Amino acid sequence: MTKPLKHLPVITGLFVAVLLISNVASSKIVLLGPFTFDGGTILFPLSYIFGDILTEVYGYAQSRRVIWTGFGAALLMTLVFALVGLLPPAADWNGQAAWQAILGATPRIVLASLLAYLAGEFSNSIVLARLKVRTAGRFLWVRTIGSTLIGEGVDTAIFCVVAFYGTLPNELLGAIIASNYVFKCGVEVLLTPVTYAIVGYLKRSEGEDYYDSGTNFNPFGVLARS
Repeated sequence: MTKPLKHLPVITGLFVAVLLISNVASSKIVLLGPFTFDGGTILFPLSYIFGDILTEVYGYAQSRRVIWTGFGAALLMTLVFALVGLLPPAADWNGQAAWQAILGATPRIVLASLLAYLAGEFSNSIVLARLKVRTAGRFLWVRTIGSTLIGEGVDTAIFCVVAFYGTLPNELLGAIIASNYVFKCGVEVLLTPVTYAIVGYLKRSEGEDYYDSGTNFNPFGVLARS
């Protein structure tokens, strides 16, 4: 009988919440000091921290289920927003233009977001899981930071290129990619002590410290434990 994992539902809920909020906030391009990025970048790095925690404690298979749960939630949100945008507004409601500007994402943006999310999260999870086996569970900071450098790089490059290439000047696009990447990875580095504390607590509380030896890393094998 599989033992209950009492904290996993909470982490899954927080992961999905961060993903959805970030997607909505990304409709605005903001300036923060020297950085230029979409507003979702302020919160989105936390999804990679949650991804690190999930894979480190519960293993790749559990992380894979959560990644697909987040994908399903993001797709549902997108479809609902699209349907609401297509429905005619009430005669005395004057917010249709604002709705479309903020929540009426173009198919290109939606495609970029979903592709980048899947590629980035799975890259992050697979790299961390493999590094854990290679390092025999030592040097957690190497796994969390190393996997984020790869995952965030894949995510940022795919999203920005698919979403904005040809619609923004190349210099601005390059600045957005660089700013996004540096900021996201910087957040991971700064929050490493927090990641250590949460991972340590969960391992003790859950009695779980999964090693992905012989794991099937197929992203579509969602029903497999290994």
